[in-house]
Amino acid sequence: QVRLVESGGGSVQAGQSLRLSCVYSEYTGDCLGWFRQAPGKEREGVALVDSDGRTAYGDSATGRFIISQAQDNTKTTLHLEMNNLKPEDTAIYYCAAAYGSQFSDQWISTVVGGTGNGMDYWGKGTLVTISS
Repeated sequence: QVRLVESGGGSVQAGQSLRLSCVYSEYTGDCLGWFRQAPGKEREGVALVDSDGRTAYGDSATGRFIISQAQDNTKTTLHLEMNNLKPEDTAIYYCAAAYGSQFSDQWISTVVGGTGNGMDYWGKGTLVTISS
């Protein structure tokens, strides 16, 4: 059974940093990513990384967030380093995975710019709250 479990959420002040982690129960060449949903808003893409290490970022994350992943023999751990956080970054952050082995640049660009359509598996989310 595929599982994604997020951790690292919390409350910090604007300008500070947080690091989110997600343990993905698979270690195959899937595409992993972070999405977020703020209160009253639609879910949006934050960042994606594929098995080749290609990364893509949503507009809100570009220049401030860094996505990375590490694999061992049994699992993949996904990280999201979030810097210079702003109150508008307050949201529930979800880890997600798309099953497959090859992802086109167009697919990655479309998914990270969307609401998560195209991702197959989801974690339950971790809350990030940024105060001004």
